[in-house]
Amino acid sequence: MLKPVKNLGNFLTDVSQRFAQSPGFIQGDRSYTWAQLNARVDALAHGLASLGVGKGDRILIHSSNNVQLFESCWVAFKLGAIWVPTNVRITESEIAYLASASRASVVIYDEGYTTHARRCCEAADSVRHVIAIGEPAASELHYDALLERHVNDGRFEAVEVEYEDPLWFFFTSGTTGFPKAGVLSHGQMAFVITNHLADLLPGIDHYSRSLVVAPLSHGAGIHAIANTARGAASVLPVSARLDCEEAWQLVQQYRVDNMFTVPTIVKRLTEDPAVDRFDHSSLKYVIYAGAPMYRADQKHALRKLGRVLVQYYGLGEVTGNITVLPAHMHQEDDDAADARVGTCGYARTGMDIAILDEEGQRCDAGVTGEICVRGPAVCMGYDSNEAANEKAFKYGWFHTGDLGYMDAGGYLYITGRQSDMYISGGSNVYPREIEEVLLTHAAVSEVAVFGVPDAKWGEAGVAVVVCKKGNRIDAATLNHHLHGKVARYKHPARYYFWDSMPKSGYGKIVKKDLQRMVQDDATT
Repeated sequence: MLKPVKNLGNFLTDVSQRFAQSPGFIQGDRSYTWAQLNARVDALAHGLASLGVGKGDRILIHSSNNVQLFESCWVAFKLGAIWVPTNVRITESEIAYLASASRASVVIYDEGYTTHARRCCEAADSVRHVIAIGEPAASELHYDALLERHVNDGRFEAVEVEYEDPLWFFFTSGTTGFPKAGVLSHGQMAFVITNHLADLLPGIDHYSRSLVVAPLSHGAGIHAIANTARGAASVLPVSARLDCEEAWQLVQQYRVDNMFTVPTIVKRLTEDPAVDRFDHSSLKYVIYAGAPMYRADQKHALRKLGRVLVQYYGLGEVTGNITVLPAHMHQEDDDAADARVGTCGYARTGMDIAILDEEGQRCDAGVTGEICVRGPAVCMGYDSNEAANEKAFKYGWFHTGDLGYMDAGGYLYITGRQSDMYISGGSNVYPREIEEVLLTHAAVSEVAVFGVPDAKWGEAGVAVVVCKKGNRIDAATLNHHLHGKVARYKHPARYYFWDSMPKSGYGKIVKKDLQRMVQDDATT
């Protein structure tokens, strides 16, 4: 049975009519109203349609956070095409793989990434058009010139779509191998945006302002679409890298009331002295996801910002929709009545969570197993990857690959990735437990614990530690700190003290990279 649904691109059309003169996008001295944004999007959609781009085509864009990246998703949606955004921090070979895997028809690229665009064309014979945001090379089109040629073409009528029609290839970050394209659809994303507004951003409207401090190519893009649905403007810093002073200045200037972040960004923003120099009393929702936030960092952020933290847990394949821990459950006092320490919250509205064992049976409360989920937010599957689909979709559930347990009240606790767990001397070791305790030491800023091969124990624990500025510490002191809090067999056998922690383009610590680095170090 066919299930026609609203083309998600019409979210932009709707707000452009409802709040035509309200600001929709602000970055530095550039500000666009919703009417202006929709007109630009419609013009570019007409332009691409004139080139033969249409339903089912894949539009890959490699760009920093800017108005063109923001517009490109709405252009793709209205055309019935598939948006394929990439993170600007990936390498040329990595983007070549994404262009080939997605079978990109169009490549749009930002200034400074000419070689990335060329590698896309070399890797994917599906590429028919290359569009430069900056100065185009021979045979390439210019973004603004194409837009200007069609600015008088009038309204672009969004293509008719059905529930499962794809609109976004949400590539996994590749922390466990080659990235896989989770297929997000028009019907699924309509639920996701509704859920995002209900569970994470209740009450925002066209007077709201959202600060964008994470890549729009990933979770921040979903957040921006949700804000657009309510007519809330997105405010972007000019700096290519996070500048905490600029971020807090924008919060004060535009009375920002919400932002999407990851824990590493919250940590940097709240530890920077600028947090005390600017007024951030307008904030209602500082949403964080993508990685665990350790309790010590939570408490510090609460002291600085008040009860505005909102946590959600979810993978790209579920568009973040697994759990929510609302602001009132983030308490600085562990013993407060509403406090829920250590949990990532309860099931998002309309979603179902189960902890399953290896045979697909539900685990009892308090028993660790794999976190599985089902509901309307789950993607349509992985594009052209039957092996990955068979592994991820079993027993009627989507399998996250994360380990955890639920308490009797339905609150979820994550103990780590299946791939993070290691076995030392026949016993399972979950790194998150150790990391939480090490981070309570006054000298420790960041830590990552993981297993490496060991002749005696099978695997032994290794900890990579970054100390707070001006602090030094040694392995013996940290193991003493663990004594009585973590079983002796879980103590790391080796410690590495580094000046900084390598992270992926999305701010995540990639433990397989750390494992390779310390093992290479051990052999030299």
